[in-house]
Parts: sequence; C-alpha cells; structure tokens
Amino acid sequence: MTAQKETVKTKHSEHEEKEVRIANNEIKTLLSWRAPGRPFRKRSKQYYLSSLLIALLVEIVLFLFSQYLLMLVVASLLFMAFALASVPPRNFHYRISSEGIMIEDYFFLWQELYDFYFKKHDSEDTLHVGTHDFFPGEITLTLRGVDREHVKSVMLPFLPFREVVKPTFMEKSGDWLSHNFPLEKTPSS
Repeated sequence: MTAQKETVKTKHSEHEEKEVRIANNEIKTLLSWRAPGRPFRKRSKQYYLSSLLIALLVEIVLFLFSQYLLMLVVASLLFMAFALASVPPRNFHYRISSEGIMIEDYFFLWQELYDFYFKKHDSEDTLHVGTHDFFPGEITLTLRGVDREHVKSVMLPFLPFREVVKPTFMEKSGDWLSHNFPLEKTPSS
C-alpha cells in the first residue's frame, strides 16, 4: 500500500506561504501565526484614577454595611483589572491544522469545537471559536497580521461560520456602561 502525497499550502509564523509535501495520514498545518494572547491597549492615567475612585466609593458603601469580605473581593478585582491593563500579554503560537486548533501546547480537536465567528476588540480582529464543553465555552484567538478571509476559508471545511452573533445581556450592559460612563477619554470622543 503506497501513501499518496499531496501538496498543501501553509502559512508559518512569519506569514510566508510554503508548499509542503505531506502523506495523507499525517496532520496538515493549514495556518500558523504568532500573536498576543489577548487584545491589549495601553491605558492612560485617567483610566487608573477613575477605576480607583469608583472602587473606593464602592468600598466605602460596603464598609458602612460591614461587608468586609466583599471589600476584599472589590480590592482583588481592582488589582486584577490594573494588572491586566498594565502588563502586555505575551505572544502565543496559534496553529490551525487538519485535526483541530492548537494554542501553544493545548490542542482542541474539531469534534470538541462547535462554530466560529469574528469580532473586533479595541480595533483588533479576534477569532471566537465555540466549544461543546461548558469550560472553556469559547476560545479567543487574536488575528494580528492574519487576514480574516483567509482564516475563514481555512476553517469553513471543518466548522460552521456564524455571520451574525447576538450580544448577550452582559455584553449589552457592558457596552452601555463603557459608552455612557467611560473610564478614560478616547481620542475619537
């Protein structure tokens, strides 16, 4: 029995295309790139000051009602928000293959995944892939430097594409709050 050979175009970490000869029963890398682990935008001092003032106001109210554990929760959430806003994410290696999606050393099989769609976060394209499992529920891949249409053409043979994604109540609430009560002024405002 002879293994048939076929030519597959792949994209590697530097986004150059190569033709690779692969046997039919091997995993084929269809697309590969490096990008930050999450969308990141440098925050101004106004963001930190506004967040601190809101947290202090909530802390005072909680102190008046003797909710000391909730005060710790608010302080820890503020610390986490400051840490995520000040420390840029490291670059991850993303790979889409004939068997699934690999993020660094973690591999998701196509059978574990449900569908995919694209979103913009802080003017950066992200790919959202739904999973059948409750956790993680959805994986997010940043697409810095990778064409959205190319990713779509690679993933369509394996997963359905959602053209329109209805925002959840929490997303609508968060968008409303950030639009009406911004923590920092953006240049477009």
